Amino acid sequence: MDLGIAGRWALVCGASKGLGWGCAQALAREGVNLVLAARGAERLQQVADELQRACGVTVLPVAADVTTAAGRAALFAVSGGPGRAFDIVVNNAGGPPTGDFRHWEREHWLQALEANMLSPIELIKATVDGMAERGFGRIVNITSSAVKAPIDILGLSNGARSGLTGFVAGLARSGLAARGVTLNNLLPGKFDTDRLAATLAAGAQKSGQSLEAVRAAQLAQIPARRFGSPEEFGAVCAFLCSAHAGYLNGQNILLDGGAYPGAY
Repeated sequence: MDLGIAGRWALVCGASKGLGWGCAQALAREGVNLVLAARGAERLQQVADELQRACGVTVLPVAADVTTAAGRAALFAVSGGPGRAFDIVVNNAGGPPTGDFRHWEREHWLQALEANMLSPIELIKATVDGMAERGFGRIVNITSSAVKAPIDILGLSNGARSGLTGFVAGLARSGLAARGVTLNNLLPGKFDTDRLAATLAAGAQKSGQSLEAVRAAQLAQIPARRFGSPEEFGAVCAFLCSAHAGYLNGQNILLDGGAYPGAY
């Protein structure tokens, strides 16, 4: 299927690895020009070079922390980029640490809110009106399956990402869809990324079990009996960004291999 977005410009955050990389790769394969954001300059440049060679699109890496005003400004000021005239924005940031809420101070909450709620809102604010004026826009926020089924040790993530989810639900119904702009959230379950590997390793160390045993226990909870891949996550993201997804708006799309036990 031709997704109908070749030649457009996308901003993809957290794009140097994991789910952000999967989204960037899928969009590049559809002919979308990219501004890629991540904090690690060396890896980001490598990803940009690889995608540009493989897909023949313009790929501009910006080593920046998008949770800061300066970092966000750098995305819009990159030479050769579209300025604020992005057609697609993929918001993505790593989740805050796990733990017991009794041990978190106000500063921990503020950091979580900045990374997983307020920074995505700032990027939406900076781009959405231009999208509406041009008659096309796609905003996809990578959140977490914990928004749908909260996990007790992920309190910081549960709170911050749920705040973003509520905000997007309202904005998506504000009239933007009538002007060609959609906003949706992608909720990943367990995907085979560096973050999952670190989580499994930490679980093994804490429990005293082998890494293999911890991994097997996690797989047993997923009806698909496997972890997802960044490539298949990116494919779903690319469809949400496509010309065919204009009637898909204000939704939370859960990708977890069937792990969520509910009917709704």
